Amino acid sequence: MKNKVLITGGAGFIGSNYVELVIENPEDQIFVLDNLTYAGNLKNLEAVSHLSNYTFIKGDICDEALVDGLFKKHQFNKVVHFAAESHVDNSITGPGAFIQTNIIGTFNLIHSAYRLWMNGPNKLKEEFNDARFLHVSTDEVYGTLGETGLFLETTPYAPNSPYSASKASSDFIVRSYFHTYGMPVVTTNCSNNYGAHQHKEKLIPTIIRKAISGQEIPIYGNGKNIRDWIYVTDHCKGIKLVLDKGELGETYNIGGRNERENLYIAYTICDLLDKLVPNETPYREQMTFVQDRAGHDFRYAIDADKIEKELAWKADENFESGILKTIEWYLDNKDQL
Repeated sequence: MKNKVLITGGAGFIGSNYVELVIENPEDQIFVLDNLTYAGNLKNLEAVSHLSNYTFIKGDICDEALVDGLFKKHQFNKVVHFAAESHVDNSITGPGAFIQTNIIGTFNLIHSAYRLWMNGPNKLKEEFNDARFLHVSTDEVYGTLGETGLFLETTPYAPNSPYSASKASSDFIVRSYFHTYGMPVVTTNCSNNYGAHQHKEKLIPTIIRKAISGQEIPIYGNGKNIRDWIYVTDHCKGIKLVLDKGELGETYNIGGRNERENLYIAYTICDLLDKLVPNETPYREQMTFVQDRAGHDFRYAIDADKIEKELAWKADENFESGILKTIEWYLDNKDQL
């Protein structure tokens, strides 16, 4: 059976990078479902839009009838679920959209897959023996870390924002369909992504945009919050490995082993811009500290041992090599800033 792959949120940041990675296999028919909200942009898919194995569908995963109809019509046997509301600040000011998209939307998708793929609990239809549902989640479901320690797949969930709480809920829904119905599911939890096509509201594009436009570069609190960063292409390669070879019902943490303070991120970007697009004064002088985000987690860091050992995944980029590629891409694509 030729793979018919549904990629939700495929016009977004990570989703579009994943589409570009996997569409090179002409044996796979790729269907992108995206509602084209502020975070989705068809420009992100321009490079693949002419390919015969690519189909774009505009639609909302919260629309149960639409989702169910698409599964029946196209007979998807693979699902890679990126679609999500993901900006923490937005979840603080408007949490309702996060509950709808991240929880209800995920339920609609997995239940439609269940109805298509299975005759009942633990009764997978023969024609869908190779079906897989991969749910893309985040390290934020684990809460926050102190100065030491790493998030493991076994770390208890302790979400601290409406965003991370909604993602935790969706993780549990997917888990329940494996344990209750025997659904062929896998879950990935990733650290902070960066790279081409990231929405301008996020930290790294914001620093680049503010710097080259001569505006103040805002840094939350004292800038000491730490994140583990992963170049988006490395993340996408990990997702593909988990989809193809991951053990059903399992979770795989995908992290770049690149812990960096927000202040270091800003300094590094400013220093690289000083070389790439020199200004009269150093870009660091545009940095300013602003009031910290409510409930701002101090540190995230992922232990990627499981995916590295079991699936032989390894990040190709460290932060310093990946951030240079990212800055160069944004300088060539300033319309996305």
